[in-house]
Amino acid sequence: MSNDERLQDFHTEFLQDIVTTADSEEIYTEEALFEVYSRILSDAGEFDEPIYAHYKPSSGGIRVDGYCGNPMENHGTLGLIVVDLCMEPEVTTITNTDISSIFKRLSNFLKKALLPSFKDGLEETDPGYGLADLIQANWERTKKIKLFLITNRSMSSRVEGRATEEFDGRPLSYSVWDLSRVYKLISSGREREKLTVDFRVLPGGPLRALKAFGDDASDRVFLAALPGIDLALIYDRWGNRLLEQNVRMFLQARSSVNRGIKNTLESEPEHFFSFNNGITATAERIETEDTPDGTVINVLDNLQIVNGGQTTASIYSAYMRKSPLDRVFVQMKLSIVKPEEAIDLVPRISECANSQNKVSAADFSSNHPYHVRMESFSRRIYARPKEGSFIHSKWYYERARGQYRDELAHLTPSGKKKFADDYPKAQTFTKTDLAKYLMCWTDKVYYVNRGAQKNFAEFTEGITAQWDKDDKVFSEYYFKCLVAKKIIFDAAQRTVPTREWYESGGYRSQHVTFVVGKIAHDVQKMGKVVDFLSIWNAQKVSDAFIRALEQSADCVHAVLMSPDTGYRNISEWAKQPGCWERVKMTEVDWDPAFVAELKDEAAEKETLEEAAQDQKMLNGIEAQEIVWLEGAEFWNDVYNWMIRQGEGSDKDRGIVHTAASMTSRKIPSEKQCIYLLNLMKKLRTIGCPYKLKHRSRRDT
Repeated sequence: MSNDERLQDFHTEFLQDIVTTADSEEIYTEEALFEVYSRILSDAGEFDEPIYAHYKPSSGGIRVDGYCGNPMENHGTLGLIVVDLCMEPEVTTITNTDISSIFKRLSNFLKKALLPSFKDGLEETDPGYGLADLIQANWERTKKIKLFLITNRSMSSRVEGRATEEFDGRPLSYSVWDLSRVYKLISSGREREKLTVDFRVLPGGPLRALKAFGDDASDRVFLAALPGIDLALIYDRWGNRLLEQNVRMFLQARSSVNRGIKNTLESEPEHFFSFNNGITATAERIETEDTPDGTVINVLDNLQIVNGGQTTASIYSAYMRKSPLDRVFVQMKLSIVKPEEAIDLVPRISECANSQNKVSAADFSSNHPYHVRMESFSRRIYARPKEGSFIHSKWYYERARGQYRDELAHLTPSGKKKFADDYPKAQTFTKTDLAKYLMCWTDKVYYVNRGAQKNFAEFTEGITAQWDKDDKVFSEYYFKCLVAKKIIFDAAQRTVPTREWYESGGYRSQHVTFVVGKIAHDVQKMGKVVDFLSIWNAQKVSDAFIRALEQSADCVHAVLMSPDTGYRNISEWAKQPGCWERVKMTEVDWDPAFVAELKDEAAEKETLEEAAQDQKMLNGIEAQEIVWLEGAEFWNDVYNWMIRQGEGSDKDRGIVHTAASMTSRKIPSEKQCIYLLNLMKKLRTIGCPYKLKHRSRRDT
């Protein structure tokens, strides 16, 4: 198949994804394109908190569809987004002239937004008003501007790109995400575009480095003194993509450590190298050169800072304040990690690295057992046919970007039809989707309105602690409840636009988040629980539940549209705990039929206990299976290594020795096998060379 044919196939799938999103969420196709691209580019690290804010007057010549990042929270960067949608079934081309014309409309909005008369001529509920107000209020803090064009057309080969310009004394850059670019990103199997750092074009030039490994070493580690200005410029180009993607970033000088970094940068920059612990980084590929002055690093591919987020962000903040960085150097320990080993090694490097504040949740990647278990459930649990259908289907959890498409790509036409019947496109969801559905049922629901990555980071903190405490709660029943919460969320998305007060583009996502959150809060306040299993069985919510969603929507709308003093932008107001507190305090006279459908907490507790016991039994069976598959010889090697290294307690060695002595008639108990699998994780972190080759649903 030629590249053009592959692109055409991708275009057909991509267009179908847009149509499916528009149908399922009952929104216009242009907003659906924004939603689809936002999911992809948020995961890719290109967008920071994309917010849909469509404004396009009938007079033409001006347009905006959204923004990403508040300059007050994003190192002074303002990102504006414009959409270009083509519904033609064949791939169409976007030319230089088209691109210039579309960007012109977006820049016209920026010019208008800075005029007080423009905002004053709009209704306060108009997203254009809210965005213009945000731009005006933060213009003094705005240091640079990024304009994004997202389109499902493919750029002409004659498109040459657009150089950075100036707008009101601020650098203004352009970025185009067209069909070809997003196709390359997804088909590469990566969740993001390759990040390449070329030190030869940075002020410090090729980076001098010391090899910290022998000629026969399997691990290549380098030590370097990285110029502060180089680190700032690298971060300026790549932003949070330098840091582990689903990690809470320390971007403001709030802790004593951050204040110390800031003070050193400002008053004693020449001592920064001595006082600061530096950064720990990994890269997948390195280009070095031997010079008379020693080894230098020219190029790094997929650089990741796994420890030292505070240091990086603090240096960048100093750069944005125009503080001199010529005397600032940062010590860097750099490990070169092969792509196929990155999944296992990078989290361990992050965990073991010594830094001023260890980056949290770095190991909560798509390979964490929580995600693997959810994926396992999604592949084997059938839902009942929907009303009017005889086909059983499943809900596809895409724990890694592009999984759904990859599975389809290798199937025959008949196989693709069977796959689509088993896993309808509308019944797919990603890691960030999952976090959104579940966080709506917590008291931190406002994090959902702060964007996919910030919400995922907050979700991660809670779920990892819960997993470490007792993973049995993540049972088949948990998965069915998760899907029921998605069904409720989707129903809320369809309900909000039907209310009389709703206007197109009128903060739908912010409403939906709190609509679900309000129901969750008030049901708990009643001492009741939503009957999620009934929703799972019916694969829809009841008419009474729809009426409750309508009641919740009216309640939420009144709060959202009346922000507290100091919050004029509705999207920013929706991110605040204060907004959520007001939603919680608003009284709703819930529909009696809805209340009658709720379960008692005692009955729910009993269901959860039974589900946990079922999961405990399943965990034990799976653990026993993997211990047996590894074989006695493997466990004997582990046992001998523990003896040589003096590792493990007497209990640890005893259980490993039991596995090393197992036969077809005598194998360790389920409890011992679970202990063995957890022990192997600990041994791997302290250098055990033996790795489990077989993986169960629990530990894959």
